[in-house]
Amino acid sequence: MIIKLLVDGGEMKPGPAVGQKLGPIGINIGDVIAKVNEATKQFKGTKVPVVLDIDPKTKEFTIEVSSPPTSELLKKELNLEKGSGDHKKEKVANISIEQVISVAKTKHPNMLAKDFKSAVKSVVGSCASIGVLVENKVATEAEKEIDKGSFDKEIIEQKIEVSPDKKAKLKAYFDSVVKEQKAVQEAEEAAKAEEEAAKTKEAEGAAEGEAAPAEGAEGAPAEGEAPAAEESKPAEK
Repeated sequence: MIIKLLVDGGEMKPGPAVGQKLGPIGINIGDVIAKVNEATKQFKGTKVPVVLDIDPKTKEFTIEVSSPPTSELLKKELNLEKGSGDHKKEKVANISIEQVISVAKTKHPNMLAKDFKSAVKSVVGSCASIGVLVENKVATEAEKEIDKGSFDKEIIEQKIEVSPDKKAKLKAYFDSVVKEQKAVQEAEEAAKAEEEAAKTKEAEGAAEGEAAPAEGAEGAPAEGEAPAAEESKPAEK
């Protein structure tokens, strides 16, 4: 019997989802959790796909651990809780090629990529989907740089260490991107508030127009109509 799970690396816990899948088999859930946590401890803090192959008769099982999704590995590498909600407008990080290579080394055994350079490009592609810049560039531009051979030295050596100076430069560039994004967001919010204010003013003007008395209403002479004659006063004695 094959059971597929997506667990927190090294921190799988008992719960309704696990109980529903393993409970009917009559297997020791505590034993499964302990062994899964041991097998996935290297991926702590990341969601990890796990496949359990269970013998319903003997209750024995084997564990097959797949590498986590690339997006999860990238978020872990960059200490991100989540990716961008709009990857075209909002960037959430600026990753170095060395960090990309680190993720590619983890994912390559489970990829269909024919060589390591292709694996690196695949990881760069995943950076686009969560709003991560690569070496100060959007993912599509970074992929072109890889094709041109700009990062061949790092890729061939599978270099994963980033110098403090490079980290500082990447951070400084990203800080400027964040500042620009904030300015754009504030401008959009101001424009939206101005538009809403204009709509409100227009609606109030329309309401006032409906409330105004029409010409010819009681108390006001209609066009072409003579004013009402004044009441005659009693003759003086």
